[in-house]
Parts: sequence; structure tokens; C-alpha cells
Amino acid sequence: MFKKFMITITILVSLLFTTPTFAYPVKDGNTTAQFAQNHLLTLKGFSKLNPQIKNINSTHIRQNIKTIKPEHKVREPLHITKKAKNAVHTLSIPNPDSITKADLKVRKAIRIAKQEIKENMPKLIEITAYEKDLLARLVRAEAQDEPFNGKVAVACVVLNRMESKKFPDSIRGVIYARGQFQPVLNGEINKPADNESIKAVNEALSSKRTLVGKSLFFYNPQIAQSRWLDTRSTTLIIGRHVFKI
Repeated sequence: MFKKFMITITILVSLLFTTPTFAYPVKDGNTTAQFAQNHLLTLKGFSKLNPQIKNINSTHIRQNIKTIKPEHKVREPLHITKKAKNAVHTLSIPNPDSITKADLKVRKAIRIAKQEIKENMPKLIEITAYEKDLLARLVRAEAQDEPFNGKVAVACVVLNRMESKKFPDSIRGVIYARGQFQPVLNGEINKPADNESIKAVNEALSSKRTLVGKSLFFYNPQIAQSRWLDTRSTTLIIGRHVFKI
């Protein structure tokens, strides 16, 4: 999916090289990569617009560089007309201060593709080795008889809580919050994690981070009754666990 988006963006951006340009003064901290990204250019396209820059990885403060002009008047796309029978085709001359509707569609497609990439990219979370082990121990205790995705889902709920303003902002704080997880009360949290629980935590921290969406709760309705949870929206059901927002 990611590769397809990147290929799409590369192809679409290449169609914009004929768009009017304008000079932009370099400021402290600016890089060519930033200019290219902010103005929807590949580095190759940036180089074509700025042949005066010999080293693409180096710019100087107050140096003027060219980028795509951000705002233009909209005009109709170029079209071919005939003067007479067997006459040579002629192209209408574009206004240098305008941009075609086709180009606007290209730019819109680029924005949509970039947004889809952003939304589909898993959000990376860095936790300590102790927190990862603690989370894996909770997963084993809460979901040892559940399918693998059920284990991943439990880990995702804990991570969602850590990112929510309604809960503590650390793995340990979430797990040891008063009255939240039965394994903390009965001591099961102290038993070592098995390999599948460790793998489930790693998946929750990477490729399956969004498995349960924004779920903040889960429970097994066969052994635990909660009228409060019953009133909340169900996001999904995996094995014997029901996940709620």
C-alpha cells in the first residue's frame, strides 16, 4: 500500500514541472528536502528549477531558490484548434499566471494520497524493555486462551489508554491504576510472559497498532458483568473479549 502511494505521488508530481515558479529566500535551518516536500517537488525536479545549486544537499542563507508558484488563476486546459482543412494544428498560448484545471486535479490527488499515507502509517511508540515485559505479562494473564489477534488487541487497548488524557501516560501507570486489571489484583501479572504474548506486544507496537481503533476497554461478558460497559459502543469482538470505546 505504501509503495503504491509513493509511486502515485512521484508520477503526479512529475506532471507539475511546467508550472510557473517564484523565488524563495533561504532561511536558517532550511534544507532542499524541505523545499521539495513543501512545494510538491521531487529532488530531481528541484534540481531542474535550480541549476545554480551545484550541491543539492547544501543551501546558503538568503540564497534565492525557485519553487512552484503556490497560487494561480484557473483557466481551461490547453486545446488544439484547426484554422482550415489540412491546416497545421496550433496550440492556444497559456497565460503564465494561470494553471489548468487538470493541474489542480493533480495537486488534489497528491494531497489525498499524502493524507492516506499518513493515516495508514502505523504510529510508532517507544517503550522501555521493562514496560514491554510488563505489557507482555498482562497480555498473557488477560488473554492466554484467546487467539493471537485477541492478545494483540489487549496490548493495543493498554497503548490507547497510555495515549488518552483519561488515563496515566505510561504503561506502568495504566496497568497498575487502581481496580483496572484483574491480573494485578490476583498476582497473575507477576508470572513471566510466554513467547506468543511477547510477539503480540511487538505487533501491537508496529503493524497492528490500529487493530482495535480507539478502544479503551475490553471484557469477557461470560464471566464479568458491567452495566456501564454494556452502554458503551462496541468496536469489535475477538474470541471471548468484547472491545469498547
